Amino acid sequence: MVKILITEFINQESLDDLNNTFEINFDEKLWEKKEELKEIIKDYDGLIVRNKTKVNKDILSSANNLKFIGRLGVGLDNIDTEFCKTKNIHVQPATGMNADSVAEYVISSSMSLIKKIPMFHHGTIKGDWPRTTIKSAEINKKCIGIVGFGTIGRKVADYSLKNGLNVLAYDPYIKKLDDNEKNYKLSSIEEIFEDADIISLHLPLTEETKNLINKSSFTKMKKQPIIINTSRGSVVNENDLIDAYNQNLISGFALDVFENEPITKDFYERITSEMNCILTPHISGVTTESNIRVSNFIVKKAIDFFK
Repeated sequence: MVKILITEFINQESLDDLNNTFEINFDEKLWEKKEELKEIIKDYDGLIVRNKTKVNKDILSSANNLKFIGRLGVGLDNIDTEFCKTKNIHVQPATGMNADSVAEYVISSSMSLIKKIPMFHHGTIKGDWPRTTIKSAEINKKCIGIVGFGTIGRKVADYSLKNGLNVLAYDPYIKKLDDNEKNYKLSSIEEIFEDADIISLHLPLTEETKNLINKSSFTKMKKQPIIINTSRGSVVNENDLIDAYNQNLISGFALDVFENEPITKDFYERITSEMNCILTPHISGVTTESNIRVSNFIVKKAIDFFK
């Protein structure tokens, strides 16, 4: 019988479907036990992970029977996909299955930061009652610049239009928008820096995108935009981001991803409760509904693969 190893959390009904089809070993903390994972993976035909399991060359070299890796999510930077190709291992992400969750996070964060809700919240619980001392705005007719226009970026664009935002899109791999995307404008990243009130990042982490948003980028931003990062932490230089906020080059930021997860003391010591910012622990794509979709999608792909 086909044997599947699962190293992080998965929807229970999807797990039951796997159990009805394959021999399953489910340990949602196995990602923490590198040596144990390296030892037992040699016996398995399939592996299902999220983003914490580091499926690197060291682990894969022990996986003599492995044929399928299911990623309960989208990003593949925790999986050595090039080495997988040399071993003929199929890598399957859950593309698009958490797009609605991420889009809702982007829009809700945009509204909160445009309206300065984190600052109002802090002032109110301090007893300051900052009703007239903090100035907020409306999201309607603002401009959002979406950097990375894949499945999630397009979903963010759709939600943005429905909430009255004008949409600029940048993606180095897209030269022309589809006919049904006439309400968006394909732009350069420089145009987004100049014209966007909100900049939302939806890029994979590569050598080209690492520290893409940095000190130089912030100096080009003309409208003190809000920065939202739900892609990968290292796409943004975090120290430059905080410096830019303190220098009033940007008016707020929402980070759901970080260079180091969990965040380090060096990072959180630079954050104050008075800042117009939202920090969350990599949850923009993790909701009850998206977990069901992601889990069901990967389980179906695994069952189809091993038929």
